[in-house]
Amino acid sequence: MKIIVTSIFVQDQEKALEFYTKMLGFVKKHDVPAGKYRWLTLVSPDDPDGTELLLEPNDHPAAKEYQRKIFADGIPATMFGVEDIHKEYKRLVKEGVNFTMEPTKMGEVTIAVFDDTCGNLIQIVQK
Repeated sequence: MKIIVTSIFVQDQEKALEFYTKMLGFVKKHDVPAGKYRWLTLVSPDDPDGTELLLEPNDHPAAKEYQRKIFADGIPATMFGVEDIHKEYKRLVKEGVNFTMEPTKMGEVTIAVFDDTCGNLIQIVQK
């Protein structure tokens, strides 16, 4: 068994698609109508057949509440790995991404956290 799709709730799929592709560099894999929303997944350009990230609408009240509460408590919705966290941090800051935590060494890893503008905090990590 392996993970093939993971999801994060987003307030607006189109806004999320723009942020995750233009700012973070992910590539759209699937974009299929699904009622009033879309089955919208992204992949890393370095691993186009790897795990897909589903941009899931937060339309359900429970999803909105979950997303709002973890954001308010400073809990990242997911984590992405990077090769050089300081380089990625500088690149994203230059693009206007708002970080809530600068790169910080924690044991064997260095982490940083940013706001994805779609209702989530996202953690990046360098092992």
